[in-house]
Amino acid sequence: MNRILNIDTPKHIGETVKVCGWVNAVRSHGKILFIDLRDRSGVLQLVCNPEAAKELRPEWVICVEGEIKERPKGMQNPKIETGKIELEAENLEVLSKAKTLPFTIDGSGYEINEEKRLKYRYLDLRRERLKRNLIYRQKVIHFMRDFLINEGFIEVETPILTKSTPEGARDFLVPSRLQPGKFYALPQSPQQYKQLLMVAGLEKYFQIARCFRDEDPRADRQAEHTQLDIEMSFVSQQDVLDLIERLYISLVKKLFPEKRILKIPFPRLEYRNVMKKYQSDKPDLRQNKQNPEELAFCFVV
Repeated sequence: MNRILNIDTPKHIGETVKVCGWVNAVRSHGKILFIDLRDRSGVLQLVCNPEAAKELRPEWVICVEGEIKERPKGMQNPKIETGKIELEAENLEVLSKAKTLPFTIDGSGYEINEEKRLKYRYLDLRRERLKRNLIYRQKVIHFMRDFLINEGFIEVETPILTKSTPEGARDFLVPSRLQPGKFYALPQSPQQYKQLLMVAGLEKYFQIARCFRDEDPRADRQAEHTQLDIEMSFVSQQDVLDLIERLYISLVKKLFPEKRILKIPFPRLEYRNVMKKYQSDKPDLRQNKQNPEELAFCFVV
């Protein structure tokens, strides 16, 4: 029997299925034991014989086979997508046990020491907040890739081991095994290669590029980061701004429909005026800075 995700179980009412995941919670009600089973898609309630599941503890990994049934009226949970059904366990197998956790993973995690969170990163990433961030990151990248391909762009991966070129920070150097005493440099940006592609006649290039900069860390500076890298031939500044504006508007409407962009089209602001008024080239133009659903974009030219 093939395993299915928790999110798909409501489609199989009356059928026997197999699910796998982590024990999120265990609740004893006398002759019945309820287990909240968590996988990457969500949480599913299991109904178990207490004797078969009496040793289960949070974060144990289990595999369960059983019949999907509708929950009795008054016992449904509208807060989760599987809240109208439950799985009546027939076979339960423990795949992996877990020690007592060094911290809880059911909250935001902000209150926990960062070093401890990084030490147990595999646990920290089980948080709903962090899992959601990773999923949305993937969706954003997927959307941008499809958008640019539909605009006629060609995605090209450029080399990671390359020659040092003048950039804004120090290079990370990698020694060459075949040429002792010589070094590769990790790219701070694909600048040279994308210009080469334009000279070669590709005209529209993009890449989800990994970049490396050996500089002191700050809030907006990391040793490595991912950026959307674009190059175009035979275009004006206005063509580039229009492309980016359409990309952002389409992305917000598709992936974040609950959010509102304050001004469309995006304001075009002169650099000198922005620096004079805001003392920053990244002005925050939101009207209500306490509203997480409000977005404000602008171009500083």
